[in-house]
Amino acid sequence: MTPDRVQDIAIVAIGRNEGERLKSCLRAALARVHTVVYVDSGSSDGSVDFARSVGCAVVEMEPPFSAARARNEGFAAIRSLQPPVADFVQFIDGDCTLVDGWLQQGIAAFRERADAGIVCGHVREIHPEASIYNRLFDLEWRQQPGTLNACGGIFMMRPELFQALGGFRPEVIAAEDNEFCVRVRQTARKIYLLDTPMVLHDAAMHSFREWWRRARRTGHAYAQVAALHGKSEEHYYVRECRRVWMWGFAIPFLALVLAPFTRGISLMLFFLYGPQFGWIVRRSRKRGWPLGDSFVYAFFTVLSKFPALEGMLAYYWRRMRGRTITIMEHKES
Repeated sequence: MTPDRVQDIAIVAIGRNEGERLKSCLRAALARVHTVVYVDSGSSDGSVDFARSVGCAVVEMEPPFSAARARNEGFAAIRSLQPPVADFVQFIDGDCTLVDGWLQQGIAAFRERADAGIVCGHVREIHPEASIYNRLFDLEWRQQPGTLNACGGIFMMRPELFQALGGFRPEVIAAEDNEFCVRVRQTARKIYLLDTPMVLHDAAMHSFREWWRRARRTGHAYAQVAALHGKSEEHYYVRECRRVWMWGFAIPFLALVLAPFTRGISLMLFFLYGPQFGWIVRRSRKRGWPLGDSFVYAFFTVLSKFPALEGMLAYYWRRMRGRTITIMEHKES
């Protein structure tokens, strides 16, 4: 065994048809810890065979698939080991690779901060130059270190807290990490973002169709998590839902429906998107982003309201019909 592997921590990796990205993920994980559980959601690219060949414990999920269920099942697999193998659990996605030193820094942060519920580090896009969509991912990852209201599903925490909260809600198919973070903070624990790299992410997104699907998934997340926590004190995701309704539906609807009655004057409402674009650019520039990055981010942020509206409507329609909601993928397999 490698002598410099980190003790007292296990890794749960989840994936579905991640290909070479998964191989990098699992190799990096196994080089750093003794116990790695890989949870596969119906891959058809040989992911399961590869994971077993390099020494991972493997859980093959049955439909319906979701990231929430996958992480829960990976955690259950770790807790079933006797004797218990970890004081900490690191969750990671199959399109990410751990950065050297992160695990030690994350564990140290827990031991220094008694109020820590979740600890995470920076996610960095490995190929931001590969496409404009990868570039967007890289911009979205940029956050100020300190306490957060929520983080993504790549993080470290103590198993006891995860178990006490019942893990992720399996029915939440998008933003399950945000929903989980709400419940973590309700225990008076904090979510800390350390000023250190945690993983390298490989979005590998190269088409507008994939970007649209991801934005649609985000809208579904807004609606579903707001249904769960929108009536809480912080009205979680309620504001985001209202923005989608306004920019994705109300403004274009009124502009077009009233056009015959206003001799086209109502079409001037479309000019409201200009100030919105400018406001996002100014906010991005204040964060120190280059002008080009600020323009790209602002353009896609404004445009995202339309696929997000589609996602929200899909959630309401499915809930009204009582249908089981399954995985929403945005990547091409």
